[in-house]
Amino acid sequence: MIATLRTTALTAVLAAVALAVAACAPASGPLGTPASPVATTGASEPAPTDATPGTASPTAAPSLSPSTGPSVAPSGSSAPSGSPASTAPVSTAPAGTTIVRAYFVLGSFTGNPGLVPVLREVPATKAVARAAMTALLAGPQGAELEASPAMYSGIPEGTRLVDLTIAAKVATVTLSNEWTAAKASFQAGMASAQVVYTLTQFPTVNLVRIAVEGQQPSGAVGRSDYQEIGILPAIFVDRPAWGAAAGNPARISGIANVFEATFRAQVLDAKGGLLADQQVVASCGTGCWGTFSKDIAYTVAKGQYGTLRVFEPSAKDGSPVNVTEYRVWLTP
Repeated sequence: MIATLRTTALTAVLAAVALAVAACAPASGPLGTPASPVATTGASEPAPTDATPGTASPTAAPSLSPSTGPSVAPSGSSAPSGSPASTAPVSTAPAGTTIVRAYFVLGSFTGNPGLVPVLREVPATKAVARAAMTALLAGPQGAELEASPAMYSGIPEGTRLVDLTIAAKVATVTLSNEWTAAKASFQAGMASAQVVYTLTQFPTVNLVRIAVEGQQPSGAVGRSDYQEIGILPAIFVDRPAWGAAAGNPARISGIANVFEATFRAQVLDAKGGLLADQQVVASCGTGCWGTFSKDIAYTVAKGQYGTLRVFEPSAKDGSPVNVTEYRVWLTP
């Protein structure tokens, strides 16, 4: 009887270990781990900085409760659910799924709009670039629309993916005729940037050509072709993604074009309390874009959604300018 109990207990322990190992497998697809525009970090960043914090139901409304966290059940996007939890969920996609990025526009009515990445959990597929484009064309969802500031897309509603091919690190994407509506508006540059940033997250894509069905594609462009204020915020944080786990310390990375290459990064808790405030220095500034990567330690008693806030102190009086804020998952 004692031997039987010992055997049963050992089996349970081994099963738990196997599940834990499976949960910690990296989330990537056949095209590789999504890359960052920061040349010194990119795909080598720790998983917690680019992880789906739980369910991510695209229709779930955001919760501001300090005790509310994401559930661990798999779902289809990076927008957080309202399932109670006191600790951060596993930091990778469940087996059979892949995490991809889509780039939308954050900062509606703030005067400082710009691209921001969100995460989407999609069924495992060899066509991960196509899956990312499909997620992009679906637009921001749920909590992303309910957030303050809210997200939006410059891509005309109803635009469909007709075809996508990748050769010699150049992606050629063909879109439906609805895309032409963007060409006649101020959103043209933003919409194209969304497509380019979404596709160049993969190491197999450096440049993108965009075509409308039945027409010849445009010339190949890359991320650097959209490095201008109005498309990117002055401080563009590419990791962590909006609504994703920030890790602890929170590693932030991206590019910035600010006075003397210097800005500040803050981490706020669910109630808006200041947890950390650090100076960040980019590799270039005052008229040029420089890369940055910074680890910011903070202390919270339990897992919760908080805010990552980056801004440039005004040269005139030190007041915050070029402010970008978005939601991240904080862990003890």
